[in-house]
Amino acid sequence: MLHILLHFAVPLVVAIAFFHKNWKSAFAFMVATMLVDLDHLLATPIYDPTRCSIGFHPLHTWPFILVYVGLFLAPWAWKPAPARQKLVRTLHHVGVGLLIHMGLDALDCLG
Repeated sequence: MLHILLHFAVPLVVAIAFFHKNWKSAFAFMVATMLVDLDHLLATPIYDPTRCSIGFHPLHTWPFILVYVGLFLAPWAWKPAPARQKLVRTLHHVGVGLLIHMGLDALDCLG
């Protein structure tokens, strides 16, 4: 239960601390990244409290995590025209949310 709470609390803290001007939309995009857990539906059993998600579920593998890093780096890697800045900001928020998600899931792998 604490794990699920952290998937909401950590993005909220990050959104308020780093995106205070647009914290509500940043938080919404970060929480929406919880949909990455739909890949758990491909596993048998769907939920196993002893299983490490990182490296097991398809969207929790290193190739996808590198994509999430790319999304996070979008504002620095891509200097878009003013009309596309909102898109880049959204990609960044999604990347932040996915990396937070992967980090929290990786904590489960330590124990």
